[in-house]
Amino acid sequence: MCGVTGIVYRDRKRPVDPELLRGMADQIAHRGPDAYGDYRQLGVGLAHLRLSIIDLDGGSQPLGNEDGKIQVVFNGEIYNYRALRNDLIQRGHQFQTESDTEVLVHLYEEYGCDLVQHLRGMFAFAIWDGYRDRLVLARDRIGQKPLYVYQDSEKFLFGSEIKALLHYPGVSREIDLEALEDYLAFGVVPAQKSIFRSIRKVPPANLLVISQSEWNVSKNQYWQMPPYRKVSDSPEVWRERILEKFEETIDLHRVSDVPVGAFLSGGLDSSAVTAALAEKTGTPITTFSIGFQERSFSELDYAKQVSERYGTNHIEEVVTPEAVSSLEEMVKYYDEPFADASAIPTMHVSRIASQHVKVVLSGDGGDEAFGGYSRYAHDLKEASVRRLIPYHLRRYFLRPIAKKWPKADWLPRYLRAKTTLMNLSMNDAEAYANTISIFRPPIRRGLFHPDFQEYLNSYTPETQVWKGFGVQGQDVLSGMISADIAMLLPDDFLTKVDRASMAYGLEVRPPLVDHEFLELTSQIPSSLKIKSGSTKWIFKQVCQQWLPDDIIHRPKQGFEIPIDDWLRGPLRDLFEATVLSPNSTIARYLNLETIQSLYSAHLRRIGRNGQMLWSLLVLGVWMDNYMYSHQFQSKSTSLFASAHA
Repeated sequence: MCGVTGIVYRDRKRPVDPELLRGMADQIAHRGPDAYGDYRQLGVGLAHLRLSIIDLDGGSQPLGNEDGKIQVVFNGEIYNYRALRNDLIQRGHQFQTESDTEVLVHLYEEYGCDLVQHLRGMFAFAIWDGYRDRLVLARDRIGQKPLYVYQDSEKFLFGSEIKALLHYPGVSREIDLEALEDYLAFGVVPAQKSIFRSIRKVPPANLLVISQSEWNVSKNQYWQMPPYRKVSDSPEVWRERILEKFEETIDLHRVSDVPVGAFLSGGLDSSAVTAALAEKTGTPITTFSIGFQERSFSELDYAKQVSERYGTNHIEEVVTPEAVSSLEEMVKYYDEPFADASAIPTMHVSRIASQHVKVVLSGDGGDEAFGGYSRYAHDLKEASVRRLIPYHLRRYFLRPIAKKWPKADWLPRYLRAKTTLMNLSMNDAEAYANTISIFRPPIRRGLFHPDFQEYLNSYTPETQVWKGFGVQGQDVLSGMISADIAMLLPDDFLTKVDRASMAYGLEVRPPLVDHEFLELTSQIPSSLKIKSGSTKWIFKQVCQQWLPDDIIHRPKQGFEIPIDDWLRGPLRDLFEATVLSPNSTIARYLNLETIQSLYSAHLRRIGRNGQMLWSLLVLGVWMDNYMYSHQFQSKSTSLFASAHA
């Protein structure tokens, strides 16, 4: 696991300033604290920061072929690299190291850009091809590892994090207003945008080729989730297929020359991963858990139960409201506004784990693989009701009523008639986009100042959900899962884990998002994923051999912090100073009267607006740290003073 960055100039005779290249790399030094290396020639420079996991002595980067014409910098792990290496040796390639990185060099020599088809792992890499004067960039299929790019008329920049690109003089910090609305809708900025107009993400499963001579960029999506095929296998057959693939995937993810631990939340997915890892390792593994003073949010008792069952060396910590002091640190490492509040405890558990191991396995992806979110079961029930109501009645009778119905956010979801009526008036994809939205369209657009509203015009963030949903046809659960794998999984959950763990030089491997494992689970009939309202039904059957019933069948509990209460207490002063002040940076973009109304309702407990308010607080802190350029006066704190010196 590492950090990568680099520069390609259009002018092939222009030298790369070694101090500038090193400065870009220094911005992401936390990703690779063990070593720095670079490759420079006229017109191109690659830099790499290493976290040593495989081939501790011989895996330094950049790494080249025999004559040095091909050079690679790589962030991630290739889990099938040993099989690939053996095949390449049989084809005549000679290896100088035992690292998975060198496999990329020889795969590129053998297959060119088709090398990505042979890889099983998490990766973001850059290959400089000196024979063809081109740069090849690729990102793994699910989007576990990040990669950002910038291009203008004279240079092309890339990096594992935005801060590496911002270090280059003159890179604009102008906000992409569409990306800002995306953030208000979903709490993240989805690929291929970034919050800055000039910087873009390489989307998951995409390969870019930058020709230095022609100065153009070609993009190719090399993989997508296979469409669902109806398979009539029995639950028993599916149970065996899942078990076999799960154990094989866990085994692959153990590949390492350093000890491997596990995040153990006490939920089903992390408990299953821990159980399988402990059985395969044979010696006690180290597990890590985070809990909260508020017992309704804490799963420590369940994590301890699994730890005792498998004899792990268990380390836990309780997160208190003082954890909000790490909000500015979170903003520093995430680069973009990021409203998933579970990033705070994820950073804390990553910090603890990094003091003991370099690699941990996590349970991320199990909900997408097996239909685990409670919203899936709820929206399936809504969809069944929707089928009974004629389209015209839903669209022209229910929708006007829903728009006028008063909000009742303090009630349980099934009693919130406004949300239910609105969802019933929509089609399945529209309803799911409405379900996962933080700020829904009317209030979201009303947050912007009038000039920005006019600029955004008819832009609709929800189309990104509709597009992902539509791939799976009429199967509602498959559509919801497909939409999540397309956006929320890479841009929220995997981004959260990558930034939180790499902030402390820790590698997190989520075996349940292995692309072959997801390809298998995508073919499981939805009736086996959610059965009689029970989520993850088939996976629970698999886990019976490892876990007790009170772990398997207890209600799902998200990895969340008590935002609603904290905003009324320890976060109150920070929110008022950062968001509600007329002099705040956020006030240049958003309407403070609308925000004040939401905030007042939350304080009086007549509205459950915690998630919306948290997203605004994160946005405010982010703007205060990042938004300064020729257009804006700086409000930067000392946190970033060194980064932009």
